Order: sequence, then C-alpha cells, then structure tokens
Amino acid sequence: MDYVRQTEAFSDFRWRRLAMGTAAAATLVALAPSSAEAAIPNLDPHSAPSAVRPGSAGALGPLADIAVRPGSAGALGPLADIAVQRILLGDKVAEAKFGTDQPIDDPAREQQELDAVAAMASSEGIDPDASVRFFQAQIEANKVVQRGLYALWTKHPELRPSERPDLATEVRPELDQITTEIIQRLKATQDVRGDTARCRSLLLDAKPSAELRSRLDALHRKALTVALRSVCTSD
Repeated sequence: MDYVRQTEAFSDFRWRRLAMGTAAAATLVALAPSSAEAAIPNLDPHSAPSAVRPGSAGALGPLADIAVRPGSAGALGPLADIAVQRILLGDKVAEAKFGTDQPIDDPAREQQELDAVAAMASSEGIDPDASVRFFQAQIEANKVVQRGLYALWTKHPELRPSERPDLATEVRPELDQITTEIIQRLKATQDVRGDTARCRSLLLDAKPSAELRSRLDALHRKALTVALRSVCTSD
C-alpha cells in the first residue's frame, strides 16, 4: 500500500473511534492525579478534543485519535510519521490484549519480528543491525502505550474499550504493513541517519512536527521519544 493510501486507511480507522460525547473526558478532568495518570506525564486534559470513545487514548489529552497526515518537516519527517502510525496502533494492541492472558512482553514473537526485519533490511541493501535497533525501539514504544492504557483502564474501568479487535487477523496484518513501510523509510534515510549533528538537527525538526500534526497526547509523545531514540546513534 503506498503512503497516501496507507495514511487514508489509517485515518478512516482513527475517525471511526470518535464515538463518545464529553462524559469520559470530563471524568478524567475532574479526577485527582493517581497512579494511572502518573503513567502519563504532563497530562493536560483541557487541551484535547472532548468527543472521544471510552477507553481510547483520546480521553487523555491532545489525542492520538486524529490520524497522521502526510507532509512532515525535513528529511526524517517520513520516518517520524511511520513511527507515529505504529505507536497509534499500540492502542489497538492494548485493546486486543487487555483482560486476556496475552502478555505485553512476548519475547518469542518479538524475536521473530526482529529476524524478519534483519532479513528485509539485508534484501534492501541497508544495515540490518541499525534496522533491528530502530525496530527494537518501535517495539518498546508500543509497550509504553500498552502499559499506559492498562494503568488507565485498571484504575478507571468505565473507560475500558467496549470492543476487542482480533490481534491475529486485524491488528498484526496492519503492523506487518507498517513494518514493510519502515524498511523503505529506513532505506530512504540511510544517508542522514547516524551519530551526527546533522541527524540530530533533522530529528529536532521531524519529531515535534509529527507530534503536532498527529496531536499526540503525553503518553504517545513519550512513546515517540522511545521510538526515535536510535535514529541518531551509531550503536
């Protein structure tokens, strides 16, 4: 799927999630800080759209329920965008796993994904080690989202998702599509990524631009920081 079609499809998914009125957001605004909110730093409920579905991250702040739009700043913008898309899918992963015996940490599955990334990177002629490091960061970023949402839903059962997506048939195919796109964007940015001042400058443009366009809340901004941590490193 090309970038525009993938973004449009993701936008459709995100907008379908906007189903609830202001009640859930108002509930969070009224609550005092707790262990659930502590998992999400710099929470600012007043800065977010209030019409969000219970259980979505949109009840928490400037929300990830707004789809990523193309046109990121700078050479690393498209890479930051695809990292955001994968982070936002972390909501669906959390919805699929929460309340089941499926753990957040799944070392066997993660190793399969990393082995596949290494093979794909080699076939595309890009550094497999750097690609694996980047993808490891994507996995950890996804866990940040899952743990944050688990904390919220555990503390506030009324905000738990009302639907459970199928992890195998619905969520993982979307993740696999994004993995393919990640490899292409790693290839496109291989000349600018690395432990250089130029890379860090480009990342300073790309990261906040992606955050603003996609209106990420504090939880998802934290996850994006994790997702992009290896971009300008050499090991």
